[in-house]
Amino acid sequence: MRFEGRVVIVTGAARGIGAVTAEAFTREGARLAVLDVDAPGVDATVKRLRDTGADVVGFAADAAAPDQMRAVIDAVIDRWQRIDVLVNNAGGFAAIRATEDITDDEWASILRSNLTSAFVCSRAVLPVMKRQRAGRIVNVASVVARGGAVRVTSHYAAAKAGVVGFTRHLALEVGPDGITVNAIAPGTTATERVKALRTAEESRALAQTIPLRRLGEPMEIAEAILFLASDAASFVNGATLDVNGGQVMA
Repeated sequence: MRFEGRVVIVTGAARGIGAVTAEAFTREGARLAVLDVDAPGVDATVKRLRDTGADVVGFAADAAAPDQMRAVIDAVIDRWQRIDVLVNNAGGFAAIRATEDITDDEWASILRSNLTSAFVCSRAVLPVMKRQRAGRIVNVASVVARGGAVRVTSHYAAAKAGVVGFTRHLALEVGPDGITVNAIAPGTTATERVKALRTAEESRALAQTIPLRRLGEPMEIAEAILFLASDAASFVNGATLDVNGGQVMA
């Protein structure tokens, strides 16, 4: 198993890509900490994974709140004495709307949940990974950060483009410490949240714009995350891996 004995943190793990990624890590032997602002969702994820025999702990925490993340990191270190992988998956958006209809508060909220969270969580784990002289950080960006082929909403696109830029700079900064920092840019993926944003007809029409003629599946995104977190990607640093069925080719 690729992650036997390793300690992995996944943010935004209550549902969707985060929950599927958490499950994939446990199947590969990881000891796992999952967190989300959705407390019942975290509890459900933890129960489901513990029922398989996995070593999992959950936190109802805001990934963009520095005090809460410091508490999470302290608890993980107390339990397992190390952190090997951080997956910054927290984020998303709730509605597709025109830029002139986005309020100041919504703009700030989307940037906070998608971009600030990646910064806050990465900053929190870096001292631990530097002491270990090893670590993997995988940030979840989006196809909308890589090209203009998919219309969503401008604050989300801006935040995810920021994730790509943050990934590159942090990789340059902490590579000498034995830490790799990479991102994935999922295409439109058939999570419950994404399906709720469009009608079935709209989703079918969108799928026809993708060379593979379908939306992605959450496990396909999870497998890409696991690759970047694994030993197989030991010389991959500062990269953004497009997992989009050809939706955007950068």
